[in-house]
Amino acid sequence: MNKTAVYWICQILGWFAFVFINAVFLRISKDASHVSYLSLFILFLLGILLSHLYRYVIIRFKWLSVKTAALVPLFLFSAIFLGSITYVIGGIFNSLLLSQKIQFTKSDVAGALNLSFIYLVWSLIYFLVNFIENYRKEEIKNLRYEASMNEIELNKLKSQLNPHFMFNAMNSIRALIDENPEKSKQALTQFSNVLRNTLQMGKTKLVPFSQEIQLVKDYLDVESIRYEERLQVNYNLDIASSEFEIPPMILQTLVENAIKHGISKFAKGGYITVSSKVENDTLQIAIKNTGKLTTEKIDESIGFGINNTKQRLYLLYNDRANFKIEQSSENEVTCTLLIPKMQNK
Repeated sequence: MNKTAVYWICQILGWFAFVFINAVFLRISKDASHVSYLSLFILFLLGILLSHLYRYVIIRFKWLSVKTAALVPLFLFSAIFLGSITYVIGGIFNSLLLSQKIQFTKSDVAGALNLSFIYLVWSLIYFLVNFIENYRKEEIKNLRYEASMNEIELNKLKSQLNPHFMFNAMNSIRALIDENPEKSKQALTQFSNVLRNTLQMGKTKLVPFSQEIQLVKDYLDVESIRYEERLQVNYNLDIASSEFEIPPMILQTLVENAIKHGISKFAKGGYITVSSKVENDTLQIAIKNTGKLTTEKIDESIGFGINNTKQRLYLLYNDRANFKIEQSSENEVTCTLLIPKMQNK
């Protein structure tokens, strides 16, 4: 039902309720007559007509955009004016119906004030309805603006991810060219698979968990050729994890940091374990790797991965997702992600 239809229904029902209550009181007081009922019908029509003209004036002169302090006297004056006009016109019709002389006394002031109160209530209801409607429109506008800003921020973060990943992967392949051309070809093939998936992922906010894990596996395969026995990779994945969707490349970024700032720092290399489980409609992902966290200032490249992960999770899930990195044992660092299931994308 559109706004205009709702307005007219409220107009008719509101004024009908007013005259109906008056008719009931007339019936109780035994002052009811055909003339009095006809007078109430005329009042019903006058109320609809004058209040509609009043609405036209409010819209025409943009009263609702006026400050509240200035709006109060406008409403009071209008209510008194309309109440007086309605009472006078109604009195004239009533006198004509009774074939009496048209005259008004001081006692009629109370009747005019009663009608003025009705118009004042009408004004307050009209103002509140429009205030609530405008508030909702402004709220929707703000939400759309916030969503657009989040979209811009997410795209910015994604644009940072692709060059960051490609730079490190190409360096890995370049190191193999002279040492082992055959392995470098294999690494290049795997890198092209990663790059293809990466370009496709940039088109969406969320990807299936299985697709993200495949990207991680391809990336670690490339790095395994470079590190050989110095890199050990283990997976412990809950089959229920496939029901979830997560931000693209969020795990790959953390795995990349684990190798660059963890395993590569140890002469004997180390291990990476990627595990997942589902509890209470929340996907819990843990990435454990050989490494040490330092209390010193985090360098720019490490900060990129951590800050990027935190920002993306907040933009997509607000406070419903969680990320934590900690020294879980003497030579082990653990990154933990808690990601809720998205009901509506």
